[in-house]
Amino acid sequence: MQEENVILVNQFDEQIGTMPKMEAHEKAVLHRAFSVFIMNEKGETMLQQRAAHKYHSPLLWTNTCCSHQRVGETNITAGKRRLKEEMGFETELKELFSFIYKAPFDNGLTEHELDHVMLGYYNQEPTINREEVMDWKWMKPMDIKRDITKNPDRYTAWFKIIFDKFYDHFEQKKSIT
Repeated sequence: MQEENVILVNQFDEQIGTMPKMEAHEKAVLHRAFSVFIMNEKGETMLQQRAAHKYHSPLLWTNTCCSHQRVGETNITAGKRRLKEEMGFETELKELFSFIYKAPFDNGLTEHELDHVMLGYYNQEPTINREEVMDWKWMKPMDIKRDITKNPDRYTAWFKIIFDKFYDHFEQKKSIT
């Protein structure tokens, strides 16, 4: 299987090239990414536990899904594609905000991403792809915030960064019910 390329960007999210995903993570090069948060009518957020064989952050809890856009793919199209691949369902998504973060890992890789954070709603159980996801659960945002504080080692590095921004957006905009 051919390794997927990521889209290299500048701080303004302008594409400046492509690079194999692993190389971009080894060199900590800024690239485009997305993070999807799915909520239900109870105001709960769907979390996923990463599969045990993932090359970094195995078995840690994170947002509903995240990945990288492909060349020519919109943020929303990429989010929908990966949501279907990982969690087995489709729903409408809207982009909330984007920001740049950098998170190094113990294995020498670094996530340096311009991340587009998206929100969608879904009220059923997902059909998870066991190659990508070990488990899933619904949690209230306040409970996630408390658990990250109490048990930070249970969550991915990027989720802890992104969730703070998502939660702040949730509190400021009151756009999530």
